Amino acid sequence: MIGKVRRGTRVEGLLRYLFGPGTDGEHRDAHVVAGFDAPGELEPSWHPNGGRDLRQLDALLTQPVKQLGERSYRKPVWHLSLRAAPEDPILTDAQWARITDQIMDRVGLAPDGDPDAVRWIAVRHADDHIHVVATLARTDGIRPDVWNDGHLVREACRAAEDEYGLRRTAPADRTAARRATRAEHEKARRSGRTEDPRTTLRRHVQEAAAAARTESEFYELLHEAGVLVRHRYSQRNPNQVTGYAVALPAYRTASGPAVWYGGGKLAADLTLPKLRTRWSANSPPVSGRGLDERTVRAYLRTTVRQAADSSRTAADFLAHLDAAGIIVKTRRSIQDPNSITGYAVTLPDHHDAQGQPAWYSGGKLAAALSWTNLCRAWSGIPSPTPGVELSADERRAIYNDAARAAAFATAEIRRHTVTNPHAARDACWATADLLHSAAQATGNHHLARAADAYDRAARAPHGRIPHPTPSGNRLRSAARIMAIARTSGSPGIQILTVLAAAMLTLIDTIADLHHLHRREAQSDGAKAARRSLSEVIHDGTPWFTADQSRQQSPVAVAMADVPHPWAPPVLGVPQPSPGGVPGTRHSQLSRRVR
Repeated sequence: MIGKVRRGTRVEGLLRYLFGPGTDGEHRDAHVVAGFDAPGELEPSWHPNGGRDLRQLDALLTQPVKQLGERSYRKPVWHLSLRAAPEDPILTDAQWARITDQIMDRVGLAPDGDPDAVRWIAVRHADDHIHVVATLARTDGIRPDVWNDGHLVREACRAAEDEYGLRRTAPADRTAARRATRAEHEKARRSGRTEDPRTTLRRHVQEAAAAARTESEFYELLHEAGVLVRHRYSQRNPNQVTGYAVALPAYRTASGPAVWYGGGKLAADLTLPKLRTRWSANSPPVSGRGLDERTVRAYLRTTVRQAADSSRTAADFLAHLDAAGIIVKTRRSIQDPNSITGYAVTLPDHHDAQGQPAWYSGGKLAAALSWTNLCRAWSGIPSPTPGVELSADERRAIYNDAARAAAFATAEIRRHTVTNPHAARDACWATADLLHSAAQATGNHHLARAADAYDRAARAPHGRIPHPTPSGNRLRSAARIMAIARTSGSPGIQILTVLAAAMLTLIDTIADLHHLHRREAQSDGAKAARRSLSEVIHDGTPWFTADQSRQQSPVAVAMADVPHPWAPPVLGVPQPSPGGVPGTRHSQLSRRVR
């Protein structure tokens, strides 16, 4: 059952609509089923011409508002629409009356047994829905509080679903993204846009948040995507940024200014304070733990190149690397200890076989990144060709590491599903980052649809930010590496299928987690994302033999790619082996690619 609250100024116009024929003659047998008095006493009388006389009912509802005078709300008419699902049984008038009584009691407008509560009526003019009209003024001269009424209505609707066996709907847990209004949809249609601006901006912000390692990089990525950004500053400290808003350059009001949306108007986890938790000092932006050496080398080379291009001096260069979470070791001149003669970089938690930090000098990453060539470039002297493009092996390593991160998160979520579901929320949240980065890096439309569908399944209830966990941090690291080291070329269907298969099993596990804890809206979102990911694997079926493509379902393919299958072995599905990354099927793929 769905309830929607609206506010208005005039009771008379609303009553005429409810007791009238409707916009398309859809209203049938409009009558009062409940209210502040007996329904028979509140039922409007009939005119001799066949219409309803609404004057007395209008006067009864508006009288407390007039007594309240200037202390009244600007919009004192409270209008609630309640609708049951099409497959639900048709409720009787007595059942609708009980439901509306419970809602008015839970919201606090008309508590049970309170003779001075607000005046209200419930009008039914169809089988599947009902309207509740109340005026926000108590008869004892007190203005009622309607704060949080939408969430209280949602709780009452869920209680009615349990009592009458109706279709279960999602709780008001504030995990759903803000929907575009009808006006936004209509304006987008008139301007020839295939998508409303709110949805477009939310996707841009999510992609930038997934890729950014710092707040300044977040704003830079939004500018690169063609998004306008406006900051909100503290009134106490004018230099402190407390919020942001985004807009599309081509989407403007009739008078000319851009239409701005704050982060909180896009989604609950996109406010600036919650985004800042992604860039907190509790964990490095990218950790080298568990990464292939080729992945680390490619990421370091790309990051160092970007830092060098954004710098004009050695101090700027070192500051950019520090902000990106890169550990730098400098070599000093023996004659002049203040003079830098070389440098080496590494990632936190990236060690060699002896357990020592594995360092990479700039010249080993690329000839143009040696300290001598960087100093020449900052002095205006042309340097050698940058040479920072990714090789096929490096691209393969990046996607394989992302698949390993997904497999690790899958195992962690399974371990916490029953014993400690709160510990699994961080991995659920970080999975969205990996999906968005993969979709942006590859340009694959199936991945883009999966990222959009998964949106709600990522968020914890009531906008809470989960406590960071190793599995979540590893997924975020994989997302940032994939975003920072992306190339314009396609990664190849074989490489992409490996990641999609591991992500498929991860999202299946997340769907099971949400379903077990009765979060059906989040479970449905994960299942929708799973269907889109399955299409990525289906696109790769020409790579299999004819017999394999007939025998292996997308789930079977995913199980073969993840080291920890979530179900017993299936006949015809190859099992993981130590020689492959992350499984036997990938070993065969790697040999064929080479």
